[in-house]
Amino acid sequence: MTHIGIYAFIALFLMLIATVPIGVAMAIAGVGGLAAIIGFSPALSLFGTTVYETTVTYSLSVVPLFVLMGAVAARSGLSRELYDVFNAWLGRFRGGLAIATIGACGAFAAICGSSLATAATMSKVALPEMKRLGYADSLATGSVASGGVIGILIPPSVILVLYGILTETSIGDLFIAGVIPGLLTVVVFMLVIAGLTAIRPDLGPAGEPTTWSEKLRALGRTWAILLLFAIVIGGIYFGVFSPTEAAGIGAVGAFGIAALRGRLTWETVKDSLLETVQTSAMIFTVLIGAITLNNLTIFSGIAGALGGFVSGLDMSPTLVMAVILLIYLVLGCFLDTLAMILLTVPIFTPIVTGLGFDPVWFGVIVVMVAELGLITPPIGMNVFVIKGMAPDVKLTDIYAGVLPFVLGQVVLIVFVFLLPELALWLPETAKAFQ
Repeated sequence: MTHIGIYAFIALFLMLIATVPIGVAMAIAGVGGLAAIIGFSPALSLFGTTVYETTVTYSLSVVPLFVLMGAVAARSGLSRELYDVFNAWLGRFRGGLAIATIGACGAFAAICGSSLATAATMSKVALPEMKRLGYADSLATGSVASGGVIGILIPPSVILVLYGILTETSIGDLFIAGVIPGLLTVVVFMLVIAGLTAIRPDLGPAGEPTTWSEKLRALGRTWAILLLFAIVIGGIYFGVFSPTEAAGIGAVGAFGIAALRGRLTWETVKDSLLETVQTSAMIFTVLIGAITLNNLTIFSGIAGALGGFVSGLDMSPTLVMAVILLIYLVLGCFLDTLAMILLTVPIFTPIVTGLGFDPVWFGVIVVMVAELGLITPPIGMNVFVIKGMAPDVKLTDIYAGVLPFVLGQVVLIVFVFLLPELALWLPETAKAFQ
């Protein structure tokens, strides 16, 4: 049976090379392998059941709701306000606009949850300003592309939702666990920019200073965003409502903010709903394909064989985890982040938990490693998003710009790997309130 599973995975990678959409490729490989094991009709019946159960699962309704929340927020002018407040406080330093971009990306991630949307939205605001002040193309584009990756770690995060559903891990715990590593990512990226501009001041000249009244006025305009984040994440932390209820409240709150700003037009509603449907359909297609392929790994015995192989290795659990993370680093260079996590998590999580590691901590670590895949060649989706927003900048310059941030992220991953408390402290304290 195991050889059938191996052939199915070979077929999967051949389809990916042939540019077959990842969700479709996983579904074809999964159904084909299952047909060879249990027969064509039972395989189709199991696939139909998978499609139905995935689309009617209550907990998965959190996905389109958080996507809708981010889509409305992106069209409500919030990105401009967030950038302005960080620019007012940090813009006068060397590399200040790039530092402000990182801060704004982190804040926008708290109401968006999508890396690509964060990068695309912030690039429209930040790149023209940095170009006006004479920033080097590498630092300008590198900071926006790298800042975008924060979108999948700071809650709400669609990736963490899917991880939680696949591994039956508390989504609320995952959200809360992502807060400190997410904030540390913002700090590390800011320190990277400060270090680069200290060595080479020409990369990012200082901006114009602002008065205290301008700083406070800019900060005052962000009250609605801060309130929305506090309600959504605070409600989960204190056990007031579930992640699904939080997603609904967040979506309604985003509409409320748009209305208060006079931006709740028919065009905004239409575009936001259309983006929500398109993004959710893509996510569900990939998820159904991943679950189908996971069924194949169970029926073929690949999951059990792999677990037995790892258990039989004369290696410490820490070294096994290091090898798994190295595999993620390599896969991230070639696979889409969502597809990579959906494809590998069902295989690796039983191994990791069997070694005694916390699944919440593993989820945060996996997302942090997956973030690197968004800015590393040859895929680097965020890099290509920024290239589309800045067609005059060479692709090599963008990759050169993200390299220091990649190194900073690797250092942070090592810290979270060695100090699990960085991810687990907040979820543990939250239990006292629930």
